[in-house]
This record gives sequence, structure tokens and C-alpha cells, in this order.
Amino acid sequence: MRLRDLLVSTVCPLALIGQSFAATAPNYHAVPASKEVAAYVVPAAAEPKLSPAQTIAALRKRVKYVFVIYQENRSFDSYFGTFPGADGLFSRPAAETAGFDQPIVNVDGSKGVVHPFRIGPKEFASDTDDIDHSHSLTVKKMHVALGDPAMDGFATTEETKYSPSGNPSLMAKQFGELAMAYEDCDTIPVLWRYADRFTLFDHVFEEMTGPSTPGNLSIISAQTGVTQWALHPDQAFKGNGDKGPGVPVLNDADPFWGSQDDKSAHKMPVNPGDFKGNPPKEYATQRNLTFASLPLTTKGGDAAKVTAKDSDPKGDLVDVQGDVKALAASGARRVPFGWYEEGYDKEHSKSDDDGPTDAMGTHASYIAHHNGPQYFGYVANNPAMLQEQHGLGDFFADIDGRKLSPAGGVFFVKGGYENTLGLKPADPDPAVQKNFIGDDDHPGYSDSQISQAMVATAIDKIAASPYWKDSAIVITWDDSEGDYDHVKPPVRARGPNGEILTEGPRVPLLVISPYAKTHYVSHERGSQSSVPKMVDAVFGLTPMATLPDELRARELGKRRFGLANMGPDDAITPGVSDLLDAFDPARLSGKAAPLPASYVMTPKALYDPMPQTSGAGCKTIGILPVDYALGIKNDMPADFNPRPKTNPTPVPATK
Repeated sequence: MRLRDLLVSTVCPLALIGQSFAATAPNYHAVPASKEVAAYVVPAAAEPKLSPAQTIAALRKRVKYVFVIYQENRSFDSYFGTFPGADGLFSRPAAETAGFDQPIVNVDGSKGVVHPFRIGPKEFASDTDDIDHSHSLTVKKMHVALGDPAMDGFATTEETKYSPSGNPSLMAKQFGELAMAYEDCDTIPVLWRYADRFTLFDHVFEEMTGPSTPGNLSIISAQTGVTQWALHPDQAFKGNGDKGPGVPVLNDADPFWGSQDDKSAHKMPVNPGDFKGNPPKEYATQRNLTFASLPLTTKGGDAAKVTAKDSDPKGDLVDVQGDVKALAASGARRVPFGWYEEGYDKEHSKSDDDGPTDAMGTHASYIAHHNGPQYFGYVANNPAMLQEQHGLGDFFADIDGRKLSPAGGVFFVKGGYENTLGLKPADPDPAVQKNFIGDDDHPGYSDSQISQAMVATAIDKIAASPYWKDSAIVITWDDSEGDYDHVKPPVRARGPNGEILTEGPRVPLLVISPYAKTHYVSHERGSQSSVPKMVDAVFGLTPMATLPDELRARELGKRRFGLANMGPDDAITPGVSDLLDAFDPARLSGKAAPLPASYVMTPKALYDPMPQTSGAGCKTIGILPVDYALGIKNDMPADFNPRPKTNPTPVPATK
């Protein structure tokens, strides 16, 4: 019996889902250290068993379209830490869970302790302020000592950011507490329903310890520039990597392409909010990135012909000349590639009817530092590759109009600062109504229920199209937001300043397909590099790690920096899943029927009206979170505020 079913059938009936168990809750600190309170188990392998080669061969016959719906800023524990069967917050006693008890300082200077705690509809958990997820503070939150991440600095690091000395302000303490909060299916029932019906990966880590841009690069490149650093040590980032240009990329500086310094003929877009001052000047921009990525490797045997259209080949192709020759010589078929991001073009967001719509007004919902391909000159300076860049509305139109290539392809889908569905947060607070209309799930400007509505809309459109029967859909997030996660990441590489580069805290990852395993949690270890590794496998692409220029850089990295696994992680580097564990051998081999479109489609009542308003949640989808099943007391701090900056807590006046 699966753990989810075991908990539902033997611990608490479904009728109790959503009720409080505080009256009978045990003290989880009293559980003996030798006893597992909710051990996660690996389900028995599906039959028939297939070898890796057989799995890949079967997958290539079945899957022609890979869709990657790429959201923002959630740690695994913050979203799925109480999902039955996952390695979660309560899978072990508190004493055996890294960082479960974290120190925090009270506003009067006394010492306190904060534990993971649940937030939900009562707290309007779909709208939370943004906490720090910069490289340097992510490393501090992980608290790496002698190569071992203790995972116990999340609350203190966040609190200290806002009150670096003296007694902390109430806002500072609330930010520290926010780092320890988690949500469940009462806030994001659509995502939990996907996780229950398909495959959830619970050991996928951030590729790099840092914010959004590194993740958005890793998911198409399996690195953020370690090979460029090896080839050009003078291009290394300065200081701690949090600001300015430099490789490997660890910050959110805008792409050079589209910036105020870009003089190319084919200017890429940028959000008007990125320009400040008088005269307006954009904030820091990144170097031109010159290493291999999926936009290049998907060209296969056409690589030389396509890159010949680059208007600045000397600057853009300097580090991939051997790669291009190898790809061209491979004779591999060209695989269609597309990046669809909200606001890239002139699409107008229904959620902000007064927002700018034209190219000079411009791109109000667009987030340039989330567009991984935009960082590469060989994309920005090549009209053929620019044709692969689209707005989010174009994705919906292309699916509805059946405009994707019949040959298949890999397509990335991202939201932005606003949403194209015309949705508003359920929280009536004016500041929330104004500031939380985004749909890419990024705390601080996105509403998680609006964001899951965007995901459901995209998947439902795929399911209603001819593409479903030939598809694999990945849902994942670009970084962990600086939120607590208890699983210690592997420490594999350090950067120019000696600090840990890889890997960061876990992020959720789900795989949905007619050929996926159902009700399955995979414990294979991976990272954002697992996505291009899966794409390589599905389409038979040459892995970036095996291309000649990347191999040369890898060897240089060993000699210059003593780093063994320096290079793209879509091959060679151990411990990086290709995500193929998500696929059911019986369905791949034809011994079981593919899952029908009706199985994946989400009842609209789960997201419209939004769960905050309708009450849809865990009970609706029939899942009992582990903390409820175990009767664990929710230890929410009395002074907690999910939006310390947006909605500051009034401090009583002192006499």
C-alpha cells in the first residue's frame, strides 16, 4: 500500500481533512530519535522492467513534444514538504531533520526558536512577500561548515538582513519567520493534484546557489558559465558574485542584449521598470555568454548553417566554434525550440488594463533576467534564433491553432509580472490587489493561485490538443526563494571567491505525460540540469558536456581550479537524474494504455474561482497532508505576518 493511501486509510478518514488536530496533537519533539514518524518509501518498480537503452528507445517512439512550464522561487519543503510519500518536513523526528529548530531573536532581544509551520487560506498564503535568495545569503542560510550544509541559517540570516545589529524590528523578525513557512493543498490544490496523479521528484536541487537568472540559464545550458570562466579567467565575477558582470553567473543582472549598451540591429526587449534615474539608465548588465545551450544544440546538423546568420560571429561564437563543427558533422536532425515568456512581445495583460502595450511603453509584464536565451549573443544577434522567442499569449495561440511543428520540439513557458487571464488576488487588501497580479509564482509580485491557474490553463490546452498523446510536460521552479529546505545539497564546486557554487536547496519538479508513472514520488537526485539531460535523451541531442569546446574547458577547469566536474551537467557529472524514472515501462512498451487527456485536465472549479474564495483544497482533491495525518501541532509564531513589507504590522505605541 502506498504511503498516501496508508495515511488516509489508517490515520485519519477523509472526512477529517482540513480540520484542526491540535486537541490530540503529540509533541513532535518528544518522538524518540530512533523512530521514523513518516518514513518515505520507494514504490516497487513497474513491470515490465526496461533497461536504460530500452527506455530511451521507447521514449523516442512515444514523445515528440517536451513542454517545460518554468515557475519561480519555491523550495521543495515550502510547497511539498507535507506531501505523502515525499522526503518531507516530518519524514523523521525533528532531532534528525537538519535545521528543523532554528534560532531567532525576539524584538526585546531575548532568544527564541522557530520551526517549520503551515500557512493557508486564513493567512492568504497565496500572497507572500519576497525574501532574500541572493547567492551570498543563500550560502549563509545553508550554513556550510567543512563542506557540510547544516541547513539551519534560514531564519537568522533573513532576520539579520533587516536588523543587522541590536534588537530586531518586528518586520525583521517576521521576515525570519517567513523563511520557515510552508503551504499545502489548501493553497495550491492544482499542483498537489498533478503531483498525486503523476510523478513528483523530491531530490532535485538548484543547480547554483543563487537567484533566478542562474536557474534560467541552467535549465537550457546545464551550467551558468563555469566553462567560460575556465576559458577566460579574466571574466570571473568579482567579490561574492551578487552584483555586476562575471562568470559563472550568480546574480540577476539583466542580459547585455536589449540593454542601454546594446547597439545591435535586433534589440531584444526589456521592462521599462529596469530603467531608473534622469536620464534613465538600466541597472547592471551581464557579459555576453558564449557557451553551448539548447538553442544551439537543437540545431543539430544545421548548426553551421544557422550560426552563419550571426551578425557578430567573432564575439558570439568564440567559445563554440568546435561545438558548431561537431554538431554540423553529427548530421542529427534539427529539433524545433521555443521560449515563450509573458511580455516578450506586445501582448497586453488583461490584469492591468491601464498598463503599457506598445514597444516604447513597453513590455510591462516582461522580466528580462528570466529569459535564459537572451543572455547569449548567438541568439540575440541571429534573426533565425530570434524567431524562436515569443510571448506567453503566443504559446496559447500556437497550441489552440495547432501551429507547433509536426516534427515536435522542446518549448519553455514562463509567466511574468502580470497575467494574461485577467485574474486578481482573492485577498481584498488594496496593496495585494495592486502588487500581486503576476503568474510566474514569484513571491512579492505573483499570487500562487493565479500562477497555478496559468499552469492549469497551459496544461489543459495541451491536453485538448493533438500534442497530448506525444507529450511530456515538466513543471519546475528556478530557485528556492531562500525558503527553508531540510535536505542537504551535495557540495560539488566552488567559485572564484571560494564559496560553494553547486548545489543549492531543493526545488519541486513534476513530470506529466500519457506515459508517466502515477501516484509516484521519485527520489533520484537531480538539478535544473536534469531538464536538458532529459531533452537530450528524448531527442537524441549531443549532450553539451560532450561537445569539444566544453570538454576542453572542463579539462582546463581541472588544471586551473582543481574542480573535477566543471562543465555542463547534462552528461559526465554523476548524480544528475535524466528524469526518465518518471516514465512507466508498461505504458512506454505498449503493455498498458497511455493516460487519456481527461486524466490530466483540471476541473475549473479548482482554480476559478480561486481556492481562497471557493474553499477548494485538500479535501476536494482527496489528499491528507502528513502533518494532519500525524496530528502535528502547527507551531505558527503568534506575531507572524506573511507580508511584513507589503502590509506592515502596526506596532503599539509605547507610553
